[in-house]
Amino acid sequence: MSTPVIGLSGSPNTSSRSRALLDLALTALERQGTGPSRLIDLAKLPADALLGRREDREVADVIQAVLDAGIVVVSTPIYRATYSGLLKVLFDLLPQHALARKVAIAIATGAEPGHLLAVDHGLRPLLASVGALVVATAVYGTDAQFRNGTAEPALVEQIERAALEAASLAAGVPT
Repeated sequence: MSTPVIGLSGSPNTSSRSRALLDLALTALERQGTGPSRLIDLAKLPADALLGRREDREVADVIQAVLDAGIVVVSTPIYRATYSGLLKVLFDLLPQHALARKVAIAIATGAEPGHLLAVDHGLRPLLASVGALVVATAVYGTDAQFRNGTAEPALVEQIERAALEAASLAAGVPT
């Protein structure tokens, strides 16, 4: 059974480490046999529409894509001990139970291991606040886990495990 997948990049930079991990996760999900995936760089959306100052077809399409997805993969750099403002403004636009009956993967990056808890104290609650079932394996990458822009094998293994959990949960298969 095909499950649409949406990837939301909360990074202001399309060549960021969090965006690279999001790409890896979407590829891993495809290998697991999920449905079509769509990656959305939130930084490319009109700021006035993300802030709710005006309606915009592109932002409305993103919201609809999130509502239609079975799996939502969210990636963000950690700023000031939490997820990016880009994620915050998009999630503020979502209906109360937008991710009910949807599986989510939380991905974050930070300069050092000290911000790891931002995943459990910020990103997981954000996803849960709109009803998502967040997989057990969260992904957090530090600067030291990247060499020449490439994630080290242990980080890639985390991505693979999170993708397996998400695909299994979406298909109703025990992990």
